[in-house]
Amino acid sequence: MNTIEVGNITVDVFRKKIKNLHLTVHPPEGRVRVASPAGVKDEAIRLFVISRLPWIKRQQRKFREQEREREREFLSRESHYFFGKRYLLNVIEHKGPPGIILNKNTIDMYVSRGTTTEKRRIIMNEWYRREIKKVIPDLLEKWEKITGVSASQWRVKLMKTRWGTCNIKAKRIWFNLELAKKPVLCLEYIIVHELVHLLERHHNENFLRLMEKFMPQWKKYKEELNRLPASYVWWNY
Repeated sequence: MNTIEVGNITVDVFRKKIKNLHLTVHPPEGRVRVASPAGVKDEAIRLFVISRLPWIKRQQRKFREQEREREREFLSRESHYFFGKRYLLNVIEHKGPPGIILNKNTIDMYVSRGTTTEKRRIIMNEWYRREIKKVIPDLLEKWEKITGVSASQWRVKLMKTRWGTCNIKAKRIWFNLELAKKPVLCLEYIIVHELVHLLERHHNENFLRLMEKFMPQWKKYKEELNRLPASYVWWNY
């Protein structure tokens, strides 16, 4: 990787075995990245970025203006989200093992006295992980039948820059743990997005055509996902 400067914008340049230039803007700061064929010179990349400056600035403005959640302390009466619905956290100290129980309007967290904020975060994330893993298999099977392509493996992990990612060669898909907080339709959009990448590696016209074919309302779900309050360390996809 090397970097070039275009005005006041720093551009990270990654040279790969590809045919065309691809530009992306990454949250939360709006970092600009270009994937370039190996033989393209920096000056050609600079001109490519300049031609797209209005779009880059719009994306960066969106990231700056996106609503952010406050950092969670995992205290009672604090708001937490589960599959798009807001719940109030109810922390209950007891002598048994830690655990989470979901009620109509509250998430009850059972912890021992003196449990630290970080430990409470771990308990919550472990619960999110278990719950999203219950949902993904049926949704993945549904969309594998529709798209005609299957993932060999899938995993869930906390990621800082993507809602999902896939290893195309291994057909392995990773889902961001944060999706457990978003509406299920947003999770389905990410499932379709990653499955389509098994058919088309790049975000090109063919990728968009396949998204339209399999999930005609995908743009609506993408907008909803990116419109929702972001984690205090959050980004877009």
